Amino acid sequence: MTADVVLPCLDEAEALPWVLSRIPAGWRPLVVDNGSTDGSAELAAGLGATVVHEPRRGFGAACQAGLLAARAEFVCFCDCDASLDPALLPDLVRSVADGSSDLLLGRRRPTGRGAWPAHARAGNTALSWLLKRRTGLRLRDLGPMRAARREALLGLGLSDRRSGYPLEMVVRAADAGWRVREVDVPYLPRAGRSKVTGTWKGTWQAVNDMRRVLDAPVTPGGARP
Repeated sequence: MTADVVLPCLDEAEALPWVLSRIPAGWRPLVVDNGSTDGSAELAAGLGATVVHEPRRGFGAACQAGLLAARAEFVCFCDCDASLDPALLPDLVRSVADGSSDLLLGRRRPTGRGAWPAHARAGNTALSWLLKRRTGLRLRDLGPMRAARREALLGLGLSDRRSGYPLEMVVRAADAGWRVREVDVPYLPRAGRSKVTGTWKGTWQAVNDMRRVLDAPVTPGGARP
């Protein structure tokens, strides 16, 4: 069982060596460079990763470029800032492979001081409540570590290219009747400064992106994997 791992990257040279060293043996890391100026792309290539260049700025743009570049049956997504351990991904993929879930999310459990700022947790809690009202799903986190089948993800027709992409994936999966589950994963203090949750402004811009996703009409596209 192998998978492609999509790693959206914007100036993550500090974290890349650790992140890539934790990729399971035989799995392909897809580092999607989203305009880094710190040599992240060159470093990733030197460490053996497949580098995908996505000039359009946006977390969703980077994730979708990685999904389109993937070729394995299973695709995982993971932040590239050393806050999440890619070595945990095989357990997520096994849950998808054995049919117990169609989309499995890693529920972040902070392990160190400052790993998850209060304003970021508050935004996540609010979005989880809105998600339940919109779809009926009872999730406690909309974390970036996740696994699903590649073809099924492509069938969802995801369109958001900003911070709403992770939420749109869950909403459209729910609309299509997917089994969406979450499991606990350790959440570590990230390397460097977050481009989103590092500030109140960045956090609430992301929340607004996600509210637009929730306000969109129900999308019938997509099918059960």
